[in-house]
Amino acid sequence: MSTTKAGTVGGYRDRSVWQSRVAGLRRLDWTLFLMVVVLSVIGALLVRSATFQLMTDQGKDPEGFLKRHVLNLVIGFGLGGLVTVLDYRLLRAYVPILYGLACVGLVAVITPLGSTINGSHSWIVIGGGFQVQPSEFAKVGLVVLLAMILGEPRDGEIGPGRRDVLLALALAGVPAALIMLQPDLGTTLVFTAVVLGMLAISGARKRWLVGLLSGGAAVGFSVWFFGLLKPYQLARFTAFMDPSADPRGAGYNAQQARIAIGSGGAFGKGLFNGEQTGGHFVPEQQTDFIFTVAGEELGFVGAAVIVALLGVVLWRGLRIATQAADLFGTLVATGVVCWLAFQTFENVGMTLGIMPITGLPLPFVSYGGSATFANMIAFGLLQAVHVRRRPFD
Repeated sequence: MSTTKAGTVGGYRDRSVWQSRVAGLRRLDWTLFLMVVVLSVIGALLVRSATFQLMTDQGKDPEGFLKRHVLNLVIGFGLGGLVTVLDYRLLRAYVPILYGLACVGLVAVITPLGSTINGSHSWIVIGGGFQVQPSEFAKVGLVVLLAMILGEPRDGEIGPGRRDVLLALALAGVPAALIMLQPDLGTTLVFTAVVLGMLAISGARKRWLVGLLSGGAAVGFSVWFFGLLKPYQLARFTAFMDPSADPRGAGYNAQQARIAIGSGGAFGKGLFNGEQTGGHFVPEQQTDFIFTVAGEELGFVGAAVIVALLGVVLWRGLRIATQAADLFGTLVATGVVCWLAFQTFENVGMTLGIMPITGLPLPFVSYGGSATFANMIAFGLLQAVHVRRRPFD
């Protein structure tokens, strides 16, 4: 009799665990999941198109980049799934560790362990054709750090107080300064967008935002006026203002990107049939300039679909932020949205000539290990906040 009762109790327990897991799956944002999967598939096809002929001409495995990218996606989705099942509220206890690891990685980059790739000393080569870019993971650390500090206002205060804001800015300034030493202007701008967005949503007083924007403008003017930009950075801004000024030098990337996108017309030349892509006229097409592959081979319609898919990801992120169970969750989702939104705008904008060229990949589309892992972790954070949203939503 006791065995039967034990079996019954065990059966109920197993059924309860199963029902709990099914309920958790139902609470996932499946629209967000589908958008990320579709973008990843499109990205894999574009990576294959951008690298097949190049690898063939070099006598290497034509599918080499595609194979590594698929492996990165598998690992990335695994990381995103792991983050999803974790209770994001427990991250508060581990924020100091995450922040410390991010800073250690950024310090390591500026030591002899770091390597320079494409003019930026932002990488640590670990062998076997793999590199790690700590600044990508620092974005995750920044989001959870600011959410912890700004998401717990003191008693009697509607939003974060002066001490909280100053502490947030000081701690965010450390990794930002380390990234500027690499130098990596693009990631620094992402940090700025995340800080401003999270401050605005946290309820901080408007004078902080006005002060930061004014201070940023003053710093930018000072950097330009006193000639503090690196020569290649100055050349990129010059090319942004007038790509035809140096068509074989700094303006080459911008000019070739426009040619590739413009040649696609409305419906493109067909996947794997891009002449500009196959001729390697645009450098780094599998990473920073992958949108040019879409423009040439999929045309305006195909490129617009990619932008629309990314727009849906951002919309779902904002919706998750509004439905979060607490301010910490709202800020985490907001930080992720600001990060992905600015990076998308900058990447697409630089290929169209409306933004200066920086080394920022297109989220969920571009080739890359560290960027893919960081993006999928961000995706997992959004799902974790959504799964544990307010029960009445």
